[in-house]
Amino acid sequence: MNLATKDIRHNVGRFALTAVGIGMLLMVVMGMGGIYRGVVEDATLLIDRVGADLWIVQRDTRGPFAELSRVPSNLVYRAAAVPGVESAREFAYHTVQRQRDGKPMRIAVLGLSWPTDKGEWIPLTSGRPLGQSHYEMIADKTLGMDLGDQLHLGKETYTVVGTTSNMMSSGGDGIAFFTVADAQAIQFDTPGEAIRLERAAREARAANFELAIQQPMMLENAQRPTAQLPGIARPQISAVMVAVSSGVDVEQVVETIAGWGDVSVFTADGQRELLLKGSVEKVRRQIGLFRVLLTVIAAIIMALILYTLTLDKIHSIALLKLIGAPNTVILGLILQQALILGVVGFAIAYAVGKQLFPKFPRRVILADSDLMQLAAIVLAISVLSSLLGIWKAMKVSPNEALS
Repeated sequence: MNLATKDIRHNVGRFALTAVGIGMLLMVVMGMGGIYRGVVEDATLLIDRVGADLWIVQRDTRGPFAELSRVPSNLVYRAAAVPGVESAREFAYHTVQRQRDGKPMRIAVLGLSWPTDKGEWIPLTSGRPLGQSHYEMIADKTLGMDLGDQLHLGKETYTVVGTTSNMMSSGGDGIAFFTVADAQAIQFDTPGEAIRLERAAREARAANFELAIQQPMMLENAQRPTAQLPGIARPQISAVMVAVSSGVDVEQVVETIAGWGDVSVFTADGQRELLLKGSVEKVRRQIGLFRVLLTVIAAIIMALILYTLTLDKIHSIALLKLIGAPNTVILGLILQQALILGVVGFAIAYAVGKQLFPKFPRRVILADSDLMQLAAIVLAISVLSSLLGIWKAMKVSPNEALS
């Protein structure tokens, strides 16, 4: 007869409530680790999936994800001319917030280099890649949009032609994919009144310009759209993605581009390192501290619970000693109960977490290595927590059975 299971059946209600409480606490610890994994996955998602070997960004910045980066669009052609470069693509990235159905909607806008990149690399759950250079988008499911839905951004309306899942920015916002031209139109959209005032100010400045006085027809240019004025550059992009030809030394290409005075260049691994050591680093430390704190709290709670359960069995333990039961039987009773409590609590944490974590606003990824690590920690906590109860049991005198 196993005394541990016998005692549990005798107090099954209290044991069940205790196991549920421990399980909920362990679920939070498990969720903290899963949230960290999700933050890391979201932060490095685009870097891992777009297939770029090098990222060319604005000089002395760590863009386009760690900070703002602005480079001219013609940088693509300069990069493509470097020996060893297989292809170069434009990359535009920014975040917008709009109202949809009366609720705030944050969108990470990513521009694809049309027509080189139509989004074939995006893991679609429905629909198709972009089929034209304007007015189409691919949306992550967290944005709450389905095929055929339309979204008004700037002065245009965009139709969802494809949906995807688990495509999130480092801030947890769902990503929407447009062409670079549409992404720039969204980013640099200007109200009509602001455009009118700018053209009027442009005309006023030109009216005092000597060349415009001599050639009045030049003033007509002041009323033209900004994009049509030859003296004004095209809207800038966030970065240029470079794919290096197979067999070519990446470091040689990096050395060539790094010699340009207006840009900085990072490898995919370097860009990933910037993110993990930058915006994700503080989140990692904070979540780590919470995990340690909750683990210590779980150990203290389990120790107090096992100590209380031991106090309730003082008379029974004394009686066992009185009839000659060895100390190993008493030790086994408390230690087995601690292990059963830990195992049941871990099982409850995993079962409840699998149901609740998908409903969290941020992605929670339960990695097998994290689960194994937590299981080992729970096992150690169970053993350590039983020591307080064992200490109390060893102090019990057999004479207390006769009192």
